[in-house]
Amino acid sequence: MEGMIETINHQGKSLAFILRANYRAEGIEFFTPNDFSQQLGYMNRPKGYVIPPHVHHPVARQVHFTKEVLFIRSGQVRVDFYDDDQRYLESRILKQGDVVLLAFGGHGFEMLEASEIIEVKQGPYAGEEDKVRFSPVSADQIRLVK
Repeated sequence: MEGMIETINHQGKSLAFILRANYRAEGIEFFTPNDFSQQLGYMNRPKGYVIPPHVHHPVARQVHFTKEVLFIRSGQVRVDFYDDDQRYLESRILKQGDVVLLAFGGHGFEMLEASEIIEVKQGPYAGEEDKVRFSPVSADQIRLVK
């Protein structure tokens, strides 16, 4: 398998999943637990493979936490990970083609280059009631994990 999937864990909880742009595998694979309200998967199918047309049944779901999926379309972004108590943990660099699912804890970003990002998350948007903003980590405290 080329490339990689990274899981950012803290105290037994998966905070984020990073799917690198060069990840390759055959078939279909989901990286998130089945009980997550947002799922992250990868599919690689050969030419001519058919997914039959389908509709989804209405299924009542309860969402307690906003999970976000970011697609780095261009540029380079540093993502800083925090625990639920707003304590800084570590950072990663995301590049063009990388995807991150942010599941729990806190997060912040710095654009290291001009960047385009596509974001997908649950709605409806609750405005400022949806999040608590706090001070970012200082530059001298950054722990970049490669």
